Amino acid sequence: MRPEPARAAPAADSPALPTLADVRQAALTLKGVAHRTAVLTSATLNERLGAQVYFKCENFQRMGAFKFRGAYNAIAQLTPAQRRAGVVTYSSGNHAQATALSARLLGAPAVILMPHDSARAKVDATRGYGAEIIIYNRYQDDRETLGRELAAQRGLTMIPPYDHAHIIAGQGTAALELLEEAPGLDLIVTSLGGGGLLAGTALTAKSLAPGCAVAGVEPVSGDDGLRSLKAGHVIRIPPPTGLPEGALATHVGDLNFAVMRRHVDEIVTVSDEDIMLAMRFHAERMKLVVEPTGAMPLAALLQDKLAVRGKRVGIVISGGNVDLSRYATLLAAPA
Repeated sequence: MRPEPARAAPAADSPALPTLADVRQAALTLKGVAHRTAVLTSATLNERLGAQVYFKCENFQRMGAFKFRGAYNAIAQLTPAQRRAGVVTYSSGNHAQATALSARLLGAPAVILMPHDSARAKVDATRGYGAEIIIYNRYQDDRETLGRELAAQRGLTMIPPYDHAHIIAGQGTAALELLEEAPGLDLIVTSLGGGGLLAGTALTAKSLAPGCAVAGVEPVSGDDGLRSLKAGHVIRIPPPTGLPEGALATHVGDLNFAVMRRHVDEIVTVSDEDIMLAMRFHAERMKLVVEPTGAMPLAALLQDKLAVRGKRVGIVISGGNVDLSRYATLLAAPA
């Protein structure tokens, strides 16, 4: 059994670590605004794995990803004056779109810092939701520093992609719904980038079903979360490269890591090739468009990275935002 770790200090601009009560409050905030996404299964996959797998399809969420839950919940907590002044964030795409759409719905201007190599479809969608976009070079610029400078200069409120209690609580509502529709799960698996989805899922799962294990899946090239859990503190790595752009973080958030140390049982990694095979399975067998980051949990199962035989397994598909021409190329690549 993992020893109980010391509590990490919360981020300066965020409340203390979230609780299940915060997740339930976030669910009330999101009720009637966020979609209650479908939970789907695949008989072919279940037979292949010898398990019962339930997919929480956040690719059907507003703006195409789970990120809407956290962004809307965070912006909804702002005062009227803060909303009028506007919000700022940094993101390669899904949190950018989520913040832009949430800000529009809540009457707040939004400024989004996006890396130069963001998918064109995600940039266009973010701009389409009415946000001002500022491009930066993720190999040369520090996005957190740029964000703080913009916030100070313009009087904006930072809505970080993952290291914030209201973000984590919002993301945890996906697992809350999954556990309501597929009770008795032995394991829940999510993708891992900055840690918002994994932390929210782990907090919710361990509070409602203490016997349910929780696992995260990272890209091989961006295994900072795995390294961090092994080291007992947050490890920062150089900006990684790879297929799942939504999971190419340089480090997990401090709040996220504090939750992960308590509640996450395992982190595994998958290759770009593993991810492409999983995307193809989602498309061919389940008729689902799933982005590379969203396909990582299934990739881990297909490559036997997690022991699932005989278990009831929940997977949160994080999103389905992928440029269609790139998507077609990935599906057509030799197996």
